[in-house]
Amino acid sequence: MAASPALIGAVEALWRVRRPGPSNLLAAPAFTAVSEVCRADYGGDKPVFALSTAVRSLGVPCWLPAGHANLSVDPLYAANAIDEAFTRKTITRRHLCPLDLADDLPGLAFGTARLAKFDADELAQMFDAPRLVRNFPTQPIDAKRLAQFQWLVIEEAHEVTGGAEARAAPFMFMAMNRDFGEIDPHLGRFPPPVEAALFFLLLAPWERWSTMQDVDWRGFRVPWIYTITDDLFVRPSPPPSPDSLTLEPWIVEDRWGEEVELERPTELPLDDDARAGLALFTDGAWRELVAARSTSLFETPIAHFLVRAFLADGMDEVMAHMTAIEAAMGLEMDHKRWMRPKTDKHKDRSATDRVAARIAALLNDPNCVRDYRHLFELRSTFVHGRAAVKKVSTHERVMARSLARSVARGLVSAAAPPVCSRVDVLTDLLDEGVQYL
Repeated sequence: MAASPALIGAVEALWRVRRPGPSNLLAAPAFTAVSEVCRADYGGDKPVFALSTAVRSLGVPCWLPAGHANLSVDPLYAANAIDEAFTRKTITRRHLCPLDLADDLPGLAFGTARLAKFDADELAQMFDAPRLVRNFPTQPIDAKRLAQFQWLVIEEAHEVTGGAEARAAPFMFMAMNRDFGEIDPHLGRFPPPVEAALFFLLLAPWERWSTMQDVDWRGFRVPWIYTITDDLFVRPSPPPSPDSLTLEPWIVEDRWGEEVELERPTELPLDDDARAGLALFTDGAWRELVAARSTSLFETPIAHFLVRAFLADGMDEVMAHMTAIEAAMGLEMDHKRWMRPKTDKHKDRSATDRVAARIAALLNDPNCVRDYRHLFELRSTFVHGRAAVKKVSTHERVMARSLARSVARGLVSAAAPPVCSRVDVLTDLLDEGVQYL
């Protein structure tokens, strides 16, 4: 489809309004004319917020600062872009995640995600730099400095729902009688596709590859994500600053032998096994994880807490790892003995022993019993505020991460078809693992 002659004419008239334009462009005849044509051509409410967002992103000349007229698109292009925004059926969201402190990682592609390093032009394109500079002419994106980092990029497609105004200003269409303080327990800090990609990457043994465990076992940090949508009715967020990431001075010599101070990303070095290990994180491995997460073995919030631990610091990190293990290996009947069936051969075993036995069986490692018991005691000492609580060592912190990661990875393998119910799988693991207690 293409814009109607009426829309093209109205947009051309709006584009002829000289800067700085009227004090309230949204009430000006030229803007109102475009809005009226849109209502006639596409139905629904007369667009105001959606249209103002769209023309700003297209560079309506009267809203551009002096000397920035070159940022405006041709009015015919603008009219067709507005038409496309009204008639499209799907939109794409792109989540751009900087991998701060990352060593030189190999490129990966899985699902709709990519892990790679991009040059400044590629990164500017992914951020839709022209649209950003039209919205924030005094805050240009510094693609050159951002391109020094590696990125995890995830795209997701969504069906268009709601009218143009609801897409531009959803807060105006919320039910006012809703509980604005309610909590969705399944939502995390980042959008679900980002958390799913992070969970996949967190199944890698970063703590084993790390050469500086006392600094951080992680192979990278994700301090923020930038989400951009190709929906013209949604205003983008201001571009991120490279200064929010970790850069260090870098002294080099120029061709005349003079020292020049530059900057480069700070890296947490990994050992030589990391590159070969990450090569196993293929699209096939991603599909295996997606299939596993659709089974009953992942009906509990295992991924939620493993990602929480990655994003947390201090004792919160350790607690999240312990909760991930409990979510993976625990059953309600472990704590409520009256729920245990008469056929349960281990009725007198404590909840801690039952979880420890399952871990040992899943990982085929009797040492897991000792490690889990130690970590559980550490966790309990902290939770119950005992006077004997001590600082958590690097060894203990890494142990909690390693055990949680190994359990999650073990469940992916255990979820290979044919898979029984979660209760049956954990019951079998308990039967197999009690020998290690």
